[in-house]
Formats: sequence, C-alpha cells, structure tokens
Amino acid sequence: MKAIVIHAAKDLRIEDHEADAPGNGQVVVKLARGGICGSDLHYFNHGGFGAIRLKEPMILGHEVAGHVTALGEGVDGLRIGQLVGVSPSRPCRRCRYCSEGMFNQCLNMRFYGSAMPFPHIQGAFRETLVADASQCVPADGLSPGEAAMAEPLAVTLHATRRAGDFLGKSVLVTGFGPIGVLSIISARRAGADLIVATDLSDYTLSVAKKAGADIVLNTGASPDALDPYKAEKGTFDVLYECSGAQAALTSAITVLRPGATILQLGLGGDMTLPMMQITAKELVLKGSFRFHHEYATAISLMQKGLIDVKPLISETVSLQEALKGFELANDRSRAMKVQIAFG
Repeated sequence: MKAIVIHAAKDLRIEDHEADAPGNGQVVVKLARGGICGSDLHYFNHGGFGAIRLKEPMILGHEVAGHVTALGEGVDGLRIGQLVGVSPSRPCRRCRYCSEGMFNQCLNMRFYGSAMPFPHIQGAFRETLVADASQCVPADGLSPGEAAMAEPLAVTLHATRRAGDFLGKSVLVTGFGPIGVLSIISARRAGADLIVATDLSDYTLSVAKKAGADIVLNTGASPDALDPYKAEKGTFDVLYECSGAQAALTSAITVLRPGATILQLGLGGDMTLPMMQITAKELVLKGSFRFHHEYATAISLMQKGLIDVKPLISETVSLQEALKGFELANDRSRAMKVQIAFG
C-alpha cells in the first residue's frame, strides 16, 4: 500500500509500506479521505513544533475516514462496506489517568501521527489502515469528507465542554484555521449569544462569518479593532484562543470581563503572559488538548444535521497530489481544510 511519510521539513514522500492484517477486535479500513491538520503542517514546514522534533520517518495523518473491508475476530457492530470515522485517540485504558476517565491525558497514548514519543506513533495517511473496532464510529449518511472532519470538530467540542455553561455568553475567538471556525460552531450549539472573531486574513474571516460569527475583525488591518470591547473591564465571558500566538492572547485578555474563561487550543510554543491582568481580573486559564469521548459526539451531531462542516472543506486532492495538498493547506489566503482522497 501507499503511505504519506515525512522524513524532515519539506521532505514529504509517498512510499510503499506493507499492509497489516487485523488482529482480535480489529478491522481493516480502506481509507477514503484524510484531512491535513495544523500539526501535519508543523511537521511538513518545520520538522516538528516546540521541543517536539522528528527523529525518524513518520507516516502523517490523524483526520481520516474510510470503509470497512475486513473484520477481525470478536468484532461486533460494524459491517463490511460501512463508512466509519476513525478516532486517532488510542489510550491504554490502564494508566492512572485512564482510570480517572482522563483518556486524552493517557501516559501511554498512541495518537496517530505523533512524534511526541520515540519511536514515533505512525499516522493514518495510508491506503489501508488496521484499527481497533473501538476507534471506528459508524458514519452512515455522511460523506467521507464529513466523517474525516469529526476529528477537528471533536477538538472544539472538548474545549467547549471544559468551559462549562455557554447559554447567553459572549465569546471571542482568535485565530482562524479550521479549529477557530469549528469553535464558533461549537459555541453556538452550546448556546453562546455574541460571537466575535479576529484574525489577520480576510479569507479566513469570511469563512468565520459564514459559520456564524456575529462580528469579524481583521486585527492586522485594524490593530485597535477590539478597543470598544475594553469598556468596564471587558466584554467577553469566554475566549477560544486558536492561533497559538502570544500577541493574540495578550490582546484578548484586555477585553475579557472579570471571571472569564480562557480556552487555549493553539499550540505555537511557550508564551509570556500578563499575569497581573490575569490575577486582577480573576481569569480562569484552561488548556484544551485533543479529546476522546467527543469524537463519537461529533459524528452524531453531523448525522443529525445539527452541525454542517461541508463549507470548511475548501479543496480535495488525490493521493498522488499530496505535496500539492500540503502546499495549498499552507496558503491561508485561499484554503481552509484541504483533504486527500485515497481512493
């Protein structure tokens, strides 16, 4: 089978790999779609992010969906030919955090396409994937492209869960790749009232507006655009910080009302924060990392027609055009979510 392998920054190759056979409780999935994620781009552009660096070739990809082609022993609830979304979250279910239900904090997590451990955890951008049946969520009624979007949607559903009550709240979202746009959609489903979006790209802000943002502000073109929201110690109850940029976070803190919650989703490296403001306003800073249970919820919400991710899929390229897809995904002036068609 063919797989998409990163060797070093800008060194992306399509290589032949042996296909595996399913073991007990596993299935074989013929991949249909795979979405290029921000972390995939970090490996492609820089060979890693922060202190995490590639130390060996690694198959990329963790936003995938496909059709079941074989069932291992002991598999129930799935059928040959069925479209499934494949969750990349593979906790050990034995460590202290798994026993506490914090599966995304698993000490032995095998999350697809991750260079955090060594040897690296190989990813899912391959023509056929052997997965645990427990990872596979039936996606009947969805397109493969929609099913592959369950992964980034689960990220924002997890963040939204961590923030608590949203009914009637005012929300600021900073940074607009797919995670920023899906944060708008998740916040609105949770009951948010006012949603304001900021970014440096008119294209991404136009997508944010279509996704339901009440107000979009280009803070590159208008650095003072948030100033009206500073009155009376601030306006917003919740911040989704999706850029990973220190400037975005520090600027946003000035418009958060006392007691507001910061959801930090963007991973751009360590930051220096205005701790005096955070302390004086009694802000609550919450990291939000990956997901687990929310993956099945993401599929279900799409199946019910409560969330529409189709407008976010800006381009689909073939497996042989994978390099073109990565280069396109890098261009935030014209691409939101680029997906790869594997079959």
